[in-house]
Amino acid sequence: MSKIFLAGAGGAIGSRLGPLLVAAGCEVFGTTRSAAKAGELEAAGLKPIVVDVFDGPALALVMATVAPEIVIHQLTDLPKGLEPSLMAAATERNARIRREGTANLVAAARAAGARRLIAQSIAWAYAPGREPHVESDPLDHDAEGARGISVAGVAALERLTLGSPPLDGVVLRYGQLYGPGTGSDRPNGSAPLHVDAAAQAALLAISRARPGIYNIAEQSDFVSSARARAELGWRDDFRIAAEG
Repeated sequence: MSKIFLAGAGGAIGSRLGPLLVAAGCEVFGTTRSAAKAGELEAAGLKPIVVDVFDGPALALVMATVAPEIVIHQLTDLPKGLEPSLMAAATERNARIRREGTANLVAAARAAGARRLIAQSIAWAYAPGREPHVESDPLDHDAEGARGISVAGVAALERLTLGSPPLDGVVLRYGQLYGPGTGSDRPNGSAPLHVDAAAQAALLAISRARPGIYNIAEQSDFVSSARARAELGWRDDFRIAAEG
């Protein structure tokens, strides 16, 4: 049984991923900043931990206590339904999580002896160029405004995830989410992705992924997920069966 530290267990992907991990026989410790959500995580079979990723010492303490083999980073700070009027402030907060939150997670994971870090990134941060984009294509480092803030945060997250030995770093570049908990019921954007398929990719990455980057999105003219299909056995049509 793998021991998993799931950071962001109450988020859109985390809430779908946690039960999948439990069903796969993993012992899952799920974090949330909200004590009110702890009961929901426990009801889903997780062992809840209330901690703020920006509190480095507290995070290091709980990580050391858990001593996980795998750390999965699904932390974001976005408004419900991606409410447009709230997105400017959320973009700054989300970039901070990617920079500072990831740095704290990496430090805690290394100190606790974890062997693998799987982190959530995005598949629409590529610089303009040939399409469909593959994982070796450059990010849009010249972007300005809100996009520039997001891309800089993504770049920091990916550097920390991939460049922190002895951790094996795996970056999942997710497409634009739809499905339960995302605020959208239908595919949207240049690289759509159902939240259940996003969760499945993280589950598969525990044992099947080589260190590196994987695009995780429905096949489109914009981005190719051929590597994830071939190496992980990932399917974009994966859905969690409804209870009852």
